[in-house]
Amino acid sequence: MKAYVFPGQGAQFSGMGKDLYDQFDWAKELFAEADSILGFKISDIMFSGSDEDLRRTDITQPAVFIHSVAVAKSHGADFKPDMVAGHSLGEFSALVACGALSFESGLKLVAKRAGAMQKCCEKVPGTMAAIIGLADDKIEAICADLNAKGMVVVPANYNSPGQVVISGSKEAIAAACPLMTEAGAKRALPLVVGGAFHSPLMTPAKEELAQAISETQFNTPVCPIYQNVDAKPHVNPDEIKANLVTQLNSPVRWTQSVLNMIADGAEEFTECGPGAVLTGLIKRIRG
Repeated sequence: MKAYVFPGQGAQFSGMGKDLYDQFDWAKELFAEADSILGFKISDIMFSGSDEDLRRTDITQPAVFIHSVAVAKSHGADFKPDMVAGHSLGEFSALVACGALSFESGLKLVAKRAGAMQKCCEKVPGTMAAIIGLADDKIEAICADLNAKGMVVVPANYNSPGQVVISGSKEAIAAACPLMTEAGAKRALPLVVGGAFHSPLMTPAKEELAQAISETQFNTPVCPIYQNVDAKPHVNPDEIKANLVTQLNSPVRWTQSVLNMIADGAEEFTECGPGAVLTGLIKRIRG
């Protein structure tokens, strides 16, 4: 069975999508449509913008989404997914690819999500850190202890066995990293990110996104989508919508999603989007 996976924020690079734009007329039309929907030439930023421009949450998310959808489209008639999944933002790309959302609706939701998250980042500065080589339960226990002391820090991304990203206030991340190392982590690496994604600090953005999602038409997808919040397959539009809202301040259960896809028959994984981060994670998950 064929599984297609879609990356999230962090996979972006200057020049993304230019090869497809130069090669295909449909890609020129897709990028022109994206520019029109957003009201500015995001294609120019994608093709030749600075790394600083592309790191802005409100630019990064639409850019990765557009590129991912274009890569999926470039497979043409060969794009026949038996299942799909996306990492965080990538869930929106996956939903367009499997027919649950139109490109226009997906891009509008991504732009709304990105703008809402950007506001959260500016209101309450937060950050994230990658914890390498420490068991999930130990990471969860350290976060729980710090939360009990009034700090905000949670596991945000279960990326692969031995790689979990934590998210929270800058104070909490600074306190958590040495504790993780003391508990046996090989490394505790602060990440260069715009905010505390998938943490309680994103709750105001969740409320804003919920309204937009409730007003958007969702269709039954052509195949199951394994969603971040519970790592399970979904085809019911109402369940998909609810999970998309919850996702904003809940952890991305990527390890569990991939294991469930494999258990349900996935043999071939194809990554659609900039970079190959998910391909690397899947190799580690498979062992």
